[in-house]
Amino acid sequence: MKQKKLLINILTIFPEMITSYTNESILARAVEKKILKISTHNIRDYTTNKHKKIDDKPYGGGAGMVMMFQPIADAVKKLKKKNKKTRVILFSTRGKTFNHKEAKRLTKYDQLILICGRYEGVDERVAKYVADEEISIGNYILTGGELPALILTDAVSRKIPGVLGKQASLEENQGSYPTYTRPAEVIWNNPKTKKKQLLKVPKQLTQGKHKEIKLWRSKFDKQS
Repeated sequence: MKQKKLLINILTIFPEMITSYTNESILARAVEKKILKISTHNIRDYTTNKHKKIDDKPYGGGAGMVMMFQPIADAVKKLKKKNKKTRVILFSTRGKTFNHKEAKRLTKYDQLILICGRYEGVDERVAKYVADEEISIGNYILTGGELPALILTDAVSRKIPGVLGKQASLEENQGSYPTYTRPAEVIWNNPKTKKKQLLKVPKQLTQGKHKEIKLWRSKFDKQS
């Protein structure tokens, strides 16, 4: 069976912010294995004015500038692939909160187009007529959509078979139980108590008994 390949197109005015992250680590290896394709597009390249202007003052007044409809709409229109199941996402504080379940849902698409806003926001017509949905990564405000785009890209990519390789089986459990590494004992000068402490790894993990390890970890699965 042919491996599914996810195409992620990211629209931004700061492409270097995206590529500095996606060109490294697991994402880069997934791209090399042709499981994933990440393309970054500068919104300024889709403007129709000679000054490459992508923002303007808001109607009705107000502070800051608003990103214009035309460059974003034209970029999405050009990037949409025929015969591909595509989802266009705009990052917004009023959007649906992104989580594990949402990351899994987005893997069913062949193509994701992520719109990174800046300044005081994006022309509302983008949300209404261009984007399929709005997504938020939390109840706080960032200066742009680049960080949310990277978070979504990373989280969704991890759910694609083959991206994590041999680590795939760890995906669901990662973070549900504490993890330790060598050495088994560490002496720590606690700055709060001003005393030395011997910090030990739980004995269930150091004895090499798989049944005991599984039982110990299962206690944390029930808590999560």
